[in-house]
Amino acid sequence: MNSAAPVIDTHIILRAGDKILLSQRGGPYGYGRWHAPSGKLEHGESASEGAARELLEETGVTVDPDRLRLVHTVHHRQSEEVTRLGLFFEATQWTGEPENREPAKCLALRWFPVHDLPEDIIEYPAAGLHGYLQGATSFTEHGW
Repeated sequence: MNSAAPVIDTHIILRAGDKILLSQRGGPYGYGRWHAPSGKLEHGESASEGAARELLEETGVTVDPDRLRLVHTVHHRQSEEVTRLGLFFEATQWTGEPENREPAKCLALRWFPVHDLPEDIIEYPAAGLHGYLQGATSFTEHGW
């Protein structure tokens, strides 16, 4: 049995009223599909600091890590060897206007109504987004 620790990902649900900002993947994983701004936690940073850093790097939006609210957690089995722990944070207060800061990795940023999200969201982040929106639980196991 592999004892590797899971990769820890932060996902940021930037929410303005009934709309959520999603990004369209431009890299090989999930090319053309949608997900929330996200990334891996770096060594030595807190989860909320990592989430704020990823949001700034990808969208140019600044959020105070103390204003992020953990709204869902997903334990995702990516493969036999790799598991991921996804921490989904909601941000409702920020500064700046979202813009695509990583055009080599992102095709587009777009606001979607929470009741009309695209069908082609990557499964792992979709599990967290739908878990958050349904609000029935704060934890999802995906891919097990």
